[in-house]
Amino acid sequence: MFEVLMPDLVGHDRRPAAFVVYLYLLHSAQALGRDQVPASLQTIAVKTGLSKSAVQVALRHLKRRGLIGAEEVGTQVNPVRHVLRPWRRQIDTKK
Repeated sequence: MFEVLMPDLVGHDRRPAAFVVYLYLLHSAQALGRDQVPASLQTIAVKTGLSKSAVQVALRHLKRRGLIGAEEVGTQVNPVRHVLRPWRRQIDTKK
């Protein structure tokens, strides 16, 4: 995953903030043991060291790339982000 996403998001897309945000969300999802992570823009900004506007841009890009769910669940103050792992589907279908 890391070997593919870093060159893709950072090198090809030139979106290092998207890579950082995705790693934060993925790590949080794994720590919680589920794919949905409660994370506001402010929380993500504080945890990653990015500005809230950089986080917004990164989240839009991650949605377009299919790495997080397009629909937010929860409230505007406490949104829940759905972390997608598209490589899982590829591995599961090869079995």
